[in-house]
Amino acid sequence: MEYVVGVLLLLSFFGLAFYCIKGHNLMIGFLMITVLWTVLSLGGAALASDSFIAANKVLQWEGSKGLFAILNKIFQSAPEGWGTTLVNVCWGAWFGRVLMETGIASTLIRKTVELGGDKPIVTVALLNIVTALIFTAMTGAGPVIAIGVIVLPILMSLGIPKAIAMFSFMGSVAAGIYLNPVNFAQYRAFFIKPEEMPDFTLGWYASHFGYVALGIMLVATTVLAAIFIKKSKTSRAWAAQTRGTAEQKNAPLYTLILPIVPVVLKIWLDFSVIGGFVIAGFLALVLCGKFKGSFKENCQLVNKLYYDGVVDTAPLVGFLLTLPMFNQVASYASPFFKVILGSVMPTSEIVVCIAFAVLLCMGLFRGPMTLVGCGAATLGVLQNVAHFSVPFLYAVFAIPTITVNIGCCITQSWVAWGLAYTKVESKDFLKLSIPNAYVTGVLQYVAAFIMIGGLGAAWFL
Repeated sequence: MEYVVGVLLLLSFFGLAFYCIKGHNLMIGFLMITVLWTVLSLGGAALASDSFIAANKVLQWEGSKGLFAILNKIFQSAPEGWGTTLVNVCWGAWFGRVLMETGIASTLIRKTVELGGDKPIVTVALLNIVTALIFTAMTGAGPVIAIGVIVLPILMSLGIPKAIAMFSFMGSVAAGIYLNPVNFAQYRAFFIKPEEMPDFTLGWYASHFGYVALGIMLVATTVLAAIFIKKSKTSRAWAAQTRGTAEQKNAPLYTLILPIVPVVLKIWLDFSVIGGFVIAGFLALVLCGKFKGSFKENCQLVNKLYYDGVVDTAPLVGFLLTLPMFNQVASYASPFFKVILGSVMPTSEIVVCIAFAVLLCMGLFRGPMTLVGCGAATLGVLQNVAHFSVPFLYAVFAIPTITVNIGCCITQSWVAWGLAYTKVESKDFLKLSIPNAYVTGVLQYVAAFIMIGGLGAAWFL
């Protein structure tokens, strides 16, 4: 019976992958797979052999009370445990809206363009650096689009082909996500609860892998963009206008450091992520002269920015409320997966890194390598067939999730927006972004193995 259930679970896993590839709603998809895996796992446990149940304590319960305790853990306790992650997401979205409202983000970009002068490749390199820095603090489709409507027309007005401009901008956004505290908290929750490994903080991760991962992606994206520009024919300047950027007043120069304040406070001082957002956000509003009205009007402004930020992240919040249910039920399904896949899943760090580097393309289309697709199931299986360290597994799955899915997948909401905005064909974008994903990803896996695989994991533990 355990083999039958294992096969059914595996087939449903591929069904989820196909569902994600087709671009259907992720919240509904993960809710359906959670219900299906609950029925298969608990039903399979009721019919499995005594020796199988004895070897897997997670499937042992007594009577209806024990059964309902498991169901409550899946559908109630699991999403409740993600409260910290959701709070970070909401406050991070608010901070992103503050940076847009005060003009700090757009001023950073305009000053960067002035510094680059009339040298397109220099301007691309500088814009990539600034964009990556901005997205160490900002996250979500709204901020990406708000920055994109400034950066993309600038790049194309310099004669850079539209597809190259798109690939370069999206790659630099993804690079910044490697140090984004909101995304770190979101992905970390796939592996452990905060209280289970308090030493695995953003500061530890940044110094052992995050800085290197960001640097690799930023350099690779910039170098490949320069190569593509050299090989391409100069295109005509793009005539599209940005949303009022010409009339927008520059923010004071001393406020341009505020986007990285929450990240610096978290990494260097292990200061509260939300506290960093609040301090930097209100400083931005005050220093940029946004608090000129009455107390009531200022409160309304803060409230509106928070509302707009939460709206930006609403689809993500829905997804994050169903994903922990799936993560929890995966622990009950994993014994059956182990029966089917236990003999073929890699059990050493070097094999894992090689396999994931070769299969990086499976991070596309919400595939089985990305945590914001059906990679949570792959993680559940991998966690239960070998004892890898949490930091190592985090890096292994962060690479396809960020480098591949966030940076170049056309199912990503802001990538889809960029394709429509610039009128770039998806195949033209993928011809540039997929090679970048492989170059970047392979180098990042080498770094992951050296820094937190093998000896690196031993140092942490």
